[in-house]
Amino acid sequence: METSFAKALLTGLTKRQKSLEPKFFYDAEGSRLFEEITQLEAYYPTRTELGILEAKAGEMAAFLGSGTVLVEPGAGAPTKAQKLLAAMNKPLAYAPGDISIDHLEEATRPLRTEFPQLTITPFQLDFDNEIALPEGVSALGPVAIFFPGSTIGNFSPEGARGLLSRFWNVENSQTLLIGVDLKKDKAKLERAYDDPEGITAAFNLNLLARANRELLTDFDLSSFRHFARYDETLGRVEMHLQSMCNQTVNVLGEAIHFAEGESIHTENSYKFKIADFQTMAAESGWSPVHVWTDPNNLFAELAFSKINP
Repeated sequence: METSFAKALLTGLTKRQKSLEPKFFYDAEGSRLFEEITQLEAYYPTRTELGILEAKAGEMAAFLGSGTVLVEPGAGAPTKAQKLLAAMNKPLAYAPGDISIDHLEEATRPLRTEFPQLTITPFQLDFDNEIALPEGVSALGPVAIFFPGSTIGNFSPEGARGLLSRFWNVENSQTLLIGVDLKKDKAKLERAYDDPEGITAAFNLNLLARANRELLTDFDLSSFRHFARYDETLGRVEMHLQSMCNQTVNVLGEAIHFAEGESIHTENSYKFKIADFQTMAAESGWSPVHVWTDPNNLFAELAFSKINP
């Protein structure tokens, strides 16, 4: 079973600190569970960012300019892009990118009805590689990169700089609009990633269920528990799956031992101060232009223009 998930699973579980990349959360069940998470009272980021977009989409559209190609890497559901596109003046194209092209074809159907004159071209991407747009898209007009959801927070600081550099390298890219989750109270952050309803726990545990379904591993989900913690020194929420007992799991023919209390580190979600993020973006070739936040300063939408060499 030489899939990318299989390789990453075996590699991650043989490290000293067992780990899995968060991109593997999003099989069909994981995507469904994440949509549930975005509706939870405890999980403020999605509704807060949507509120900013609803209030300030006109200003953002003016920043992006007329006759622009909107590119959304890691698009998932295009709900946020829909608000931008509705406010933009004569957008030329929308190119959402994701690891699953089939998902994007389905997700963009409502946009094709709402914007019948708009060229909509989904494309496949993996954040580990340079971002190559569909043929001819970048020639239509100046490219604006839209990266909402504070997905940038899932990357290490070094990885985030690398991704911002790859955005800079996108052909004809001129502007960047990016959502970032801001630093705040520890209790509020931990509750957002460990909700009372247990949906985030189910989302995290689905990684093991996915391994059982796709790779015929024998994880006993009842012997693992989800937990989230905010590391104030590193400025990140960590999600883990912790073994509740000594156990051995068969993973692709390998016996992987878990000591009681040992965990699989499944996700980081870095939180930012606006000035710190702007400095990091500038190091990757982006000059800060605008900042939009919600009234409680929970979340920010940051606008940058490309610094040309």
